[in-house]
Amino acid sequence: MKYSVLMTVYIKDNPEWLKTAIAGMLAQTLPPSEFVIVKDGAITEELNSVLSGYVRENPELFKILALEENCGAGVASNFGVLNCTFDYIARMDADDYCTPERIEKQFEVFKNNEKLGAVGCLVDEFIGDAGNITSHVMLPEKHEDVVKFAKKRCPIRHPALLIKKEALINSGNYANLRIGEDYDVAVKLIISGYELYNIQKVYVYMRTSADFFKRRGGLKYLKKIYKLKKHFRKTGFYSRRDFIKSFAPHAVVCLMPNGLRDLIYRKFLRGNK
Repeated sequence: MKYSVLMTVYIKDNPEWLKTAIAGMLAQTLPPSEFVIVKDGAITEELNSVLSGYVRENPELFKILALEENCGAGVASNFGVLNCTFDYIARMDADDYCTPERIEKQFEVFKNNEKLGAVGCLVDEFIGDAGNITSHVMLPEKHEDVVKFAKKRCPIRHPALLIKKEALINSGNYANLRIGEDYDVAVKLIISGYELYNIQKVYVYMRTSADFFKRRGGLKYLKKIYKLKKHFRKTGFYSRRDFIKSFAPHAVVCLMPNGLRDLIYRKFLRGNK
């Protein structure tokens, strides 16, 4: 099965982490047929050097695109999707890592269900290196459970997705959002009649930081969450009751002290490793 890898890179990305992310995709048991990387605005010389090295080694595989200004992950991803050649797109972030069998296992799921628009998997979060696992992200498996989960929280993890390009474009592609682009994609796929599935095994490791949960608090972050969930209300995905049941607890968690928020995330919204 041929597929494109799509990754966005911006100025604050770490060159060594970028190497790890790219290497993980190149090491797949089912290797990519195309590797599309979108530079979201100007990036550092070090990041450009990493990309140039891979292009020299694999000139026919890599397609490096650039936006003149930093527009955010949504706009950069939208642009990247439109420039992907193949029918399936594997998402990957520039600071994460995935196991070699990830894509092969995801394609196996696609073969059994023509209604699928995207296949994800479970994810472990780590700090520093992939051996320092801090938490396990719990995600629903089957479509009906994905939909129920999506009424409250994001039911997928973005760098773990293998997506049908046609489904993504038919449902509206990525939106110009500064938060929740992955959540928005999941909701749009569901509304458009596509099914989602999460393999109940960890094939992707997502990098976090010590202040990961701290950054998910405060009024500024809460306003972004409110705007996103109001958007889901306007699309009809959330009922009024869904909006209240989703936003109210999120607001409480956002406004509580950092230490308590960290505890809530790790104990109830993640599985400790």
